[in-house]
Amino acid sequence: MGKQTVDHFLFGAAYYDEYMPQGLDRIETDMRMMNHAGINVIRIAESTWSTCEPQPGVFDFSHVDRALDAAHRHGISVIIGTPTYAVPTWLVRMHPDVLAVTPHGPGKYGPRQIMDIVNGSYRYYAERVIRKLIAHVAQHPAVIGYQVDNETKYYDSVSPDMQALFIKYLHGKFNGDLDALNAHFGLDYWSNRINAWEDFPDVTNTINQSLRGEFDRFRREQVTEFLAWQAGIVREYARDDQFVTQNFDFGWRGGSYGVQPAVDHFKAARALDIAGCDIYHPTQDDLTGKEIAFGGDLTRSLKDGANYLVLETEAQGNHGWLPFPGQMRLQAYSHLASGADMVEYWHWHSIHNSAETYWKGLLSHDFEPNPTYEEAGVFGREIARPEIAKRLLHLKKRNTVAIMVSNEALTALGGFRIASGTSWGGGAEYNDVVRRVYDALFELNVECDFVPADAPAERLADYAMVITPALYDASDETIERLRAYVADGGHLVSTLRSFVADEETTVWHNRAPHHLTDVFGMSYNQFTPPKGRVTVDFAGPLADAAETAGRAVQAEELIELLKPNGDRTFSAGDDDDVADNAPVGAPASAAAATEVLACYGHYAWKDYAAITRHAFGKGTAEWIGTMLDADATRAVLREALAHAGLAGFGAAGAATADATDAAVAALAGKVSVRRGVNEAGETVTYLLNYAAEPVTFASPAAGEVVVAPKVIATNGLVDDDVTDLLPIREGDSVALGDELTLPRWNLAVIVG
Repeated sequence: MGKQTVDHFLFGAAYYDEYMPQGLDRIETDMRMMNHAGINVIRIAESTWSTCEPQPGVFDFSHVDRALDAAHRHGISVIIGTPTYAVPTWLVRMHPDVLAVTPHGPGKYGPRQIMDIVNGSYRYYAERVIRKLIAHVAQHPAVIGYQVDNETKYYDSVSPDMQALFIKYLHGKFNGDLDALNAHFGLDYWSNRINAWEDFPDVTNTINQSLRGEFDRFRREQVTEFLAWQAGIVREYARDDQFVTQNFDFGWRGGSYGVQPAVDHFKAARALDIAGCDIYHPTQDDLTGKEIAFGGDLTRSLKDGANYLVLETEAQGNHGWLPFPGQMRLQAYSHLASGADMVEYWHWHSIHNSAETYWKGLLSHDFEPNPTYEEAGVFGREIARPEIAKRLLHLKKRNTVAIMVSNEALTALGGFRIASGTSWGGGAEYNDVVRRVYDALFELNVECDFVPADAPAERLADYAMVITPALYDASDETIERLRAYVADGGHLVSTLRSFVADEETTVWHNRAPHHLTDVFGMSYNQFTPPKGRVTVDFAGPLADAAETAGRAVQAEELIELLKPNGDRTFSAGDDDDVADNAPVGAPASAAAATEVLACYGHYAWKDYAAITRHAFGKGTAEWIGTMLDADATRAVLREALAHAGLAGFGAAGAATADATDAAVAALAGKVSVRRGVNEAGETVTYLLNYAAEPVTFASPAAGEVVVAPKVIATNGLVDDDVTDLLPIREGDSVALGDELTLPRWNLAVIVG
C-alpha cells in the first residue's frame, strides 16, 4: 500500500489539455490562473484512452506530458487517472464483445462506461494501457497519486462472459448440487427449476428476486475485483510516496442521493490507500448541505473514519446549479466539515462539444474569469494559509450514531417496492428510507457514520445508537450481532421492512422480525399500504412532539400492524418461534413490557401499534412500522436520541447533557453544526448557514474564530467594506453562549 494520507489540503480541478479547441494553446495561462485561485492539484487522463493509444500498441502521451510539465513548473501536483472507463473505437472494432450486453440489448458504441469489465479482451488492452501510462509517469515529480478507473460500476452487464462466470461461481458455491441450488432460491416456482447445469437460463429476465439479488451481488464483487486488479497493476510502478484512490459515485436522483446499487463501496474501498468520491448536489435556493454531508459521511466511513478525497464536485455544473454568491465558499468548507482533505471540481474549463457541453466547469466557454472562478479562489487562497490549514487538516470524528446500510437490501427493495411489493408498482425505494433517516439526523445536528450490514461486533460497540433503515436483507450473523449489541447496552432503531429476508432475499418463515421479536418486544404478520387517510397517533413521550403538535401525522407507503408481545395470538408453529427468539442465555428483561409510542388512527387498524420500544438486556430496541414525513421522522428520532441519553438529548432534556452538546442540539433547524478534532487535539466546530437570510444564535462552542464569515459580492470577490462591518472577525475569541450572526450562505469555524 502507498501513502494513506495527504500532506496538505488539496484543492483543484480535472484538467483536459486533450479537449482544448483546435489550435488553442493556453496551458501556461491556465496554470497561472490556477495559481491565482490557490489550486494546487489537477487530475488528468482518466477519460482519454483513445488519445493516449490512438491505434493498438501505438502510444502518445504528449498531452499527459504537457500537463505534467506545466503543472510542475507552477507548483501544482497531479493525480493520474487510468483511462479505462471510456474505450477507444479501434478496440470495439477489433473486439465488439468488449461492449456490455445489458437488459436493453447488445451494447452500441458512443457513451462512456459501456464495457464489460470481465471481458478478457477488454482486460488485456486495459492492462496494457495502464502499464504503459503508469510506467511513463510514475517517476515524474508532479505525480502524487493515481485514480483507478472512474465511477466504476458493473454497467448492468448481462453479457455471456458475466453470466458464464456467475454460473461457475454458483457451481462452486453449491458444490455442483443443483438440488441445493433449486431449494435455496425457490426455483420450483413457475417451473424455474434447473435440472442440468447446461440448461442454466439467461438470468436477464428472471422473476426470482433471490437469484437476481445473487447475480447483483456477484456483479458487485466483480467491481471490487476489477478495482483491486487495477490498483495492483498501478502499485507495481508507483512510488512509496504516492497513493491510489477511486472516485465512488452514489445513487442518483438529480444529484448524489443515496447508496450506490452497483458497487459495494465498503468492499471495493479495501484496495485503495485513500477513499474518494464525487458529490453533486442542488444549489441556489435548494442548497441544504445534506447531499454534501451524506456523501462525505459515507465515504469517510469506508475506511473506518479515515479522511477522504472529493475528486469531483460541481463548479457551475449543469443548468440550475450556478451558485449564488457565497455558496462556492460555503460548499467547499462543507466538504472539509465532513472530513475531506481534498476538494476538486469537475472541471477546469467548459467543454465546447459532445455530451457534457453544458456541464460547466470553473471557467465558461470563453475561458475568462467569472464569479464562480473568483469565489473558488477566495476559498483556495484562504485554505492555503498555514494558520488556517494546519488547524483544519485531517479532521477526525468519533460519532455515537451509525446507520447500517446494505446493497442487498437496496437490490431487494428494487424488486419488491415498499408500497407495492412489486418492481413495477411505484412508491418509495430503499434510498428514500435511508435519506429520510439521514436527513432527519442532519437537521437535528446529529452527525453519524455508516456501517455495512456485516460490520463486526466490535465496530457496532463504538456506537450508542445504530439505525437500520429498511434493512430488508439481513443474515443470521447480522441479526445475532444486533441482538448482542442491544443486550450489551446499545440502542437499536429499526424501520419498516427490516429483517424480512436473509442475505439472499429468501423471506424468513418464522415470526417477524426474524429472531428479534423478543428484542423488539413485538411481532407482526400483516401489513398494507395506508389507503385513504391513516394517521399515526403519537402517545407517551411522543405525544407532545414539537414538530407534529397541532397537525395529523399521516402514514406513508406501508403500515406494518405491530402486536406487542404481551398481546399476541398463538398460532401453529409458535413454539418454534419462541424457541428461535429466546435462545439459551437470553436476558431476563426480554419479557419486559413493550412501550407503545404510536398507534394507527383508523378504525380498522386502531388496535395495532405503529411505533414500539422495548428494553432488552442493558439496551433498548425501537421499531418504526411505517414511513413518516420529514417532520415526524425528525420528532421520532429526537425522542429516541433523548431516551438513549445521547449527548445533547439527555433523557430528562438537554439540561442534563454536556452544555456544548446541548447547545449544538438547540441549534437544530437554525444552523448546521459539524464537529471534529484536529491533529493538535483541538475541537473544530463548523457553523454553516444554508439559508438566504442571516441567522443569529448562541455559540455552541468556545475558542478562536479561525475562519470568519465573508460577504461575497456578485463578482465572486470578497466585499471588504461589508465584511469589515460583520461582528465576527478572524482571530476573535468566542465563549460558549456568545451571540453570533452568520450572513446568508455563510459560515464560521471555531477552534478551541
